[in-house]
Amino acid sequence: MGFQAGQLFVNLPVNDLQASINFFTALGFGFNPQFTDENATCMILNDNTFVMLLTKEFFKTFVSKEIVDTSSHTEVIMAFSASSREEVNELVDKALAAGGKKYNDPIDHGFMYSWSFQDIDGHLWESVYMEEGTPEQA
Repeated sequence: MGFQAGQLFVNLPVNDLQASINFFTALGFGFNPQFTDENATCMILNDNTFVMLLTKEFFKTFVSKEIVDTSSHTEVIMAFSASSREEVNELVDKALAAGGKKYNDPIDHGFMYSWSFQDIDGHLWESVYMEEGTPEQA
């Protein structure tokens, strides 16, 4: 087997850091205060996966390319697993109630169920439930 990454840090530019913190707090996510200041925060997805929410000005100090306009372009879809169909629905419902936007209707393949939303900055997030024992998990 080749290289295996340890922890994953996804970096996303945001318009208003506090508004993004409020949005993701409403969804139930926590933040690491050691990596939080007026420029950035570290949102904890699990023990090994984190999302760094960076003000656009701070994000620009790391890149020489233009930042994607999420109102007309997609840079990535952040997809993560959920423990049930109900958990998928609950998370998207929380996102919509907190100011996010519906991205698509739920997709039901029988063994796999997913639903996507846009956060307040237009980044795409997908929550996916896959039944145990499916060939895709073997």
